[in-house]
Amino acid sequence: MNANHSHYKPKIAVLLAAYNGRKWIKEQIDSILNQDKVNVNLYISVDFSSDGTHEFVLSEYGANKKIIVLPYGEKFGSAGANFIRLFRDVDFSSYDFIALSDQDDIWMPYKLNRAYEKMINKMIGAVSSNVIAFWPNGRESVIKKSYPQRALDYLFESAGPGCTFVLRNEVANKVKAFFLDNEEKIKNVYLHDWLIYAFCRQNNINWLIDEEASMYYRQHECNSVGANIGFSAYISRLKKINDGWYSKQVNNVANAILFPDRNKLNSRLYLIKNFNKIRRRRRDQIILLLAVMLGLFHIRTN
Repeated sequence: MNANHSHYKPKIAVLLAAYNGRKWIKEQIDSILNQDKVNVNLYISVDFSSDGTHEFVLSEYGANKKIIVLPYGEKFGSAGANFIRLFRDVDFSSYDFIALSDQDDIWMPYKLNRAYEKMINKMIGAVSSNVIAFWPNGRESVIKKSYPQRALDYLFESAGPGCTFVLRNEVANKVKAFFLDNEEKIKNVYLHDWLIYAFCRQNNINWLIDEEASMYYRQHECNSVGANIGFSAYISRLKKINDGWYSKQVNNVANAILFPDRNKLNSRLYLIKNFNKIRRRRRDQIILLLAVMLGLFHIRTN
């Protein structure tokens, strides 16, 4: 990259995973194409859909040389598997940075340039950020993910929605190699963004969670994860703790990245002693501590 980066327009590959997104995808694609001060190519992988998403993208953007639509027809079954396909099949060699995108959000024009400036000025390997959740009724709410990072938070949560992630080329290639070399292990991890964050932190890659929200995070009935706010979201999270889903995912992430002390994770005493290191937000630390003390959260390592 040019030493005088203030006049340099970085080349960024945006990876967009889509599935039955015909209703929303145009707004997202247009917001990506309208990014300021960067050179963008958009790679789109459409999971086998029933609403004409693939056909719409080809008819609307097929002549746009900035957009590359990957071969269609495979059923991936999850956003995570679709993103892994993008990492596997897209050649990153000509790009400075790699960004991830959902199909239904809206990016502010400065999103990618802000991430670029943060990474260049602070020698950061990867950036994520807060988001502004918005609903069909016009409601908006800032979703804060930029609480101070903790020593073990990456084993227990992502850095935020994957659609906010921007990675340096060398970091993205390390993630790609990790995915390709560990296909069986990573199949057990449901959330690709959590896995990417965990891999980077485990490998001492500096990660910044930006306090500025530079995208609108659409909320609707088809969200894979969503904003996770409000009473119903708390009930859903408590259920995932109680039924063992969450602890299994923690274990699967730890196994996938070869966390060296993963056998300690099945110790209630270890988790209690380190409760202030396992989540970023204080309230989440307390909730998980109570779950451990009550025996609701228990990891069975394998």
